[in-house]
Amino acid sequence: MLPYAVILITLALVFYTIGVWAENIQGVLKKWHLGMFCLGLVFDTSGTYVMGQLAKAGSNQNGSFHLITGALALILMLIHAIWAFIVLYKNAKQMLQKFHKLSVIVWIIWLIPFLSGMIYSMLK
Repeated sequence: MLPYAVILITLALVFYTIGVWAENIQGVLKKWHLGMFCLGLVFDTSGTYVMGQLAKAGSNQNGSFHLITGALALILMLIHAIWAFIVLYKNAKQMLQKFHKLSVIVWIIWLIPFLSGMIYSMLK
């Protein structure tokens, strides 16, 4: 199951990173960016579920830091996607252009559990 979890989490990284940085570089939120955020969220949630199953089986114990930051990252990704939908729905030019500041902050926070899980696994 570990290879599936790694693939899912890596796909989350790829899609979420593409969405965040494309939106940041383009300077305005677009519908396809929201699609990338959602794909990242789906893959991250799926990967987290598989990792949780591994942890229950006792083969992956990353500790409370990883658990707390991972839960926070998932919640922030969900809020980020919902906020992106609202901004797109309202179609307010100023909001569309300033959205990228939030995206980068959420992405950086998301990297914390991603990197801590990777580092922990490498140190085992």
